[in-house]
This record gives sequence, structure tokens and C-alpha cells, in this order.
Amino acid sequence: MAITDNALTNHEVTICLAGGAVLGPFNATWSQDNGGDVRELVKEYDAFLQGEKQRRFKFHLHDTYTNTVQTLVVNFEQVTGICDHVRLKSHHGG
Repeated sequence: MAITDNALTNHEVTICLAGGAVLGPFNATWSQDNGGDVRELVKEYDAFLQGEKQRRFKFHLHDTYTNTVQTLVVNFEQVTGICDHVRLKSHHGG
């Protein structure tokens, strides 16, 4: 069974900082219809690691289970890694 375009993916994002500090984990949900910046955060950080200048500093992580939004303001120069743990829906064929 294929995952539809509007299927929710549930992310648990942890940001590691220079010096050993850790931000998170932050729960975030993403779908085509109900976004947030969880995927953009990882894309932007990956581009930064490949030599691009950081364009965004503020990211909003939407958690639809608790109906909350976490706002992160991040300087990638202080980030040593981002872990985006994704819990996928299980699909049972019939």
C-alpha cells in the first residue's frame, strides 16, 4: 500500500550544539496539508553544510498531537548536528 501525499509523518527533532548542549527532542508533524518547518530545517542545515550561507534562522515545528508550535531560532554555526527521527505509519495490506 502506498503512502498518500497527505499522510502525516511524525518527527522527533534533536539539535546538537557546539560544546555538547542539546536542544530537544521536539515533536513535529508534517503533511502536505499541515506543514511547519520540520523538513525545511533539515534541508537548510544540509545546504549550510555544503557551503551555502544560512538564509533562515527561525523555524516553526508544529505538533498536531498536543496542538502546539515550537519556534526555534538557530544559528547553524553553533550546530554540530540535527537528528530527525521519523515515525512512519504502518500499513497493512489486505
